Amino acid sequence: MVRSTASLLRKWLMDHSRSIYLEAAHTALKLLQSDETAARWNDDSVLGGMTVGVLASYLARSILQVGWFLDGDLTGQQPPFSATIYYARLSDTSSRTSALNAGVEQRSAETAMRGPEAIADETRIALQVLETCLSVEPADRRVAIAHRPGEELLLDEYLCTRLVEIAVHTEDLALSIDADCVAPPCAVTAAVDLLLDAARIRHGDTSVLHALARRERDDKNALRVL
Repeated sequence: MVRSTASLLRKWLMDHSRSIYLEAAHTALKLLQSDETAARWNDDSVLGGMTVGVLASYLARSILQVGWFLDGDLTGQQPPFSATIYYARLSDTSSRTSALNAGVEQRSAETAMRGPEAIADETRIALQVLETCLSVEPADRRVAIAHRPGEELLLDEYLCTRLVEIAVHTEDLALSIDADCVAPPCAVTAAVDLLLDAARIRHGDTSVLHALARRERDDKNALRVL
């Protein structure tokens, strides 16, 4: 059977997820280390109600969390989830006041209290550790998801979820400090591929088709995943 272009793209992204992640993480780190981010730490960001510092900490956690989750306890009691299922199962993602988003914002605000220099240094050190770690971890390495007890993803699948966060929030932070910076194209491609797959699972292909080609029939806002 001939594999579809989408399937081939997905396989390529999975085969290169570690190098793509590290490239995107270095781009994010440059923003976190910038004088502009430090100078505007307490200013409002482009995300209403969130300061630059909280947004920067949110971005930093996309790097910090990888090491934290790698240190988590694994059970191996059920098959690992895919990155697509991880996002497709998220709920209340569009509401800033949902339990999910409120929890993320609170944790980011707590992280931001350490200040821009501390966050930049902590992220730089974490990324250095990850560069070594990701070069030796086996393909079947699992990661425990702390906020979903018992659920695990393969490391490469988990990195794809962090690529979504880095692609989205690199742009958010750059716009907030008037910086000319975007996530690497390969990271953006990975994010689009994953979110589109999640939309298809969550809403079905017909709804996604409407969102892409017949917006007047898009009564589910089917392309909105986050």
